[in-house]
Amino acid sequence: MDSSQFQRLTDIAVDVVQPDGNGFALSGQGSDRGEYRLDVHFDMPLDARTRAVLGELLAQSELTLWHRVPATAPVRRERAHRSRRRVTAD
Repeated sequence: MDSSQFQRLTDIAVDVVQPDGNGFALSGQGSDRGEYRLDVHFDMPLDARTRAVLGELLAQSELTLWHRVPATAPVRRERAHRSRRRVTAD
C-alpha cells in the first residue's frame, strides 16, 4: 500500500464486540473522540468455538481507519441552464 495515497482518519480502540448475524459488530472510541462501529461479516458459517475465539481476538484489537485521498481533478464549471418560458398573449 502506498501510504501517500491514504490519509489516517483515526485510531479506534475496540470496546465492545457483539455477535451480529454471520459476523461481529465492533464498537469503540476513536482518537478523535468520535464513536465508531464497524460491522464484520464472513461468507462462511462460524461454529461456536470459532466465533468465541474470533470474538476474543477482536475484543483485544485496535483499528486504524484510513481514507484514500482523492486525486485532484480539474473542476468543470457548468453554466446553469435557465428555463425559458414562452409568453403568449391570450
